[in-house]
Amino acid sequence: MTAIGRREFVGAVLAGGAGVLTPGWGPVGGAVRGGRARLADSHIDVLVNEPIGTIAPELYGHFVEHLGGVVYDGVWVGERSRVPNIGGIRQALVEALRPIHPAVVRWPGGCFADSYDWQDGIGPRDRRPHRTNFWGDDPHLRALGDVPAKSEPNQFGTHEFIHFCRLIGAAPYLAVNVRTLPARVFMAWVEYCNSPAGSTTLAQQRAAGGDREPFAVRYWGIGNESWGCGGNFTPEEYAAEYRRFATWAVPAYGVDLAFIGSGPSGGDLEWTRRCFRELAERRSFDRMWGWALHHYSSAPNGEALAFDEPAWYDLLSSANRMESLITSQWQVMGESDREHRVKLVVDEWGAWHKMTTNVDPTHLFGQQSTIRDALVAALTLDTFNRHADKVAMANIAQLINCIQSLFLAHEDKFLVTPTYHVFALYAAHQGARAVRVVASAPPVSWVDGQQRERALWGLNGSASLQRDALTLTVTNPHLTEPRDAEIAVRGAAVTAVRATTLAARDVHDHNTFEAPRSVEPATASVAVSASPFVYRFPAASVTKLEIAIGR
Repeated sequence: MTAIGRREFVGAVLAGGAGVLTPGWGPVGGAVRGGRARLADSHIDVLVNEPIGTIAPELYGHFVEHLGGVVYDGVWVGERSRVPNIGGIRQALVEALRPIHPAVVRWPGGCFADSYDWQDGIGPRDRRPHRTNFWGDDPHLRALGDVPAKSEPNQFGTHEFIHFCRLIGAAPYLAVNVRTLPARVFMAWVEYCNSPAGSTTLAQQRAAGGDREPFAVRYWGIGNESWGCGGNFTPEEYAAEYRRFATWAVPAYGVDLAFIGSGPSGGDLEWTRRCFRELAERRSFDRMWGWALHHYSSAPNGEALAFDEPAWYDLLSSANRMESLITSQWQVMGESDREHRVKLVVDEWGAWHKMTTNVDPTHLFGQQSTIRDALVAALTLDTFNRHADKVAMANIAQLINCIQSLFLAHEDKFLVTPTYHVFALYAAHQGARAVRVVASAPPVSWVDGQQRERALWGLNGSASLQRDALTLTVTNPHLTEPRDAEIAVRGAAVTAVRATTLAARDVHDHNTFEAPRSVEPATASVAVSASPFVYRFPAASVTKLEIAIGR
């Protein structure tokens, strides 16, 4: 492994992003002296009068699966735990989630969903059955011997999940078992969740469980990865199953139900084309709100911390595929759904590394998180913002202790990862109007592990507008070089700028239980009085510019 240090950013960069020039004036904050045109090597135009669409808050969604340490030791600690909790739910997790406004949480899977019977997770907890977890026979868990993670105790069920969502202000998104249970069981779950108080036997059963009033669950995923662990269906077989589950006979109980189909793995265009063709024959698009796309990013060596320069760029390049996946899937969806009634839902995405850095051996697919993962999150969220007219929901995988988590926890220990800080930076985009951004910067070049010459854009970002507040988020992927960008806000006057920068002293730095603040953002005001202005984006960083504008 080649160690890549970035000590040059300890000073002004970590204090909020040095390198600002106001037009016609000298440098501010230690920038290299010189005229604006000569200093800037990149350009960003923000076109405030060219809207793309409203950025759905649901683009900043999350995913909780009964897998390893996600639910047990993550979300759920139990009411009698010595870990501070709110009705059994980890208190620190609730308090950390509230400021980032999580709009939606997907549960109970994932692959686990297609082995789950929701009826196991209701009623008195001491009477709920223990089952073998879907992941119980995973080779890693098998090697650990007799560990609780192999089984499912059903202590965290529908009521507990709804209570968790209410605590953090999120809408619930329930994934339905299509592989092993009939449609009747799904309809009973809808009735249990949504039927009015006292109106049905299942509503009375819900009240006996502690919740008289309905849960009003809107989002329902009809299966998960039905091309693989969710049934290994052909596209035509899945289309038939979808119609059977999501037919008009599902009672709405006054809720605007939103059904989400099990879409493709990454770039599998034929899965989408063939499913949509079958659905179109029976005019089924009126019963489909979203089409789920899954894409995980990875680098060849698969290491979360022990990565070199090629692995840094390989991972970012893998994440950058999201752009082409969205546009190509959208085009194929439009072949059958010409009115684009169905929107994309990217309900699994994130950076997936080898399981060599999980904070506890039972945390299946657990991994540590560095600034590299933060850049993956930022460039992906920026991609969603730029396609706000196409993507209606997205759920990073997963919330805690698994894949690209925002949080790591074990027993009474808890921390936030660099990915969490990206969600905090980007929270201002939620519900705002995305506007077009045109950026140009010197591309980044590298040689990958197969000795192929590769290239990646030099700056990536998105912008949104809420009244007179413009938010511009930008990722600089270059490991060692900052980018001096001339930023022009077209269609409005700039009156003030504040910058928040997420960077690391070394790109391998990560937050630990012993040092939980090794990687965190810093905020500073920027001396800018007009547009255009030049801003220096530090190497290997994520930056949010909060720009106050006037007309």
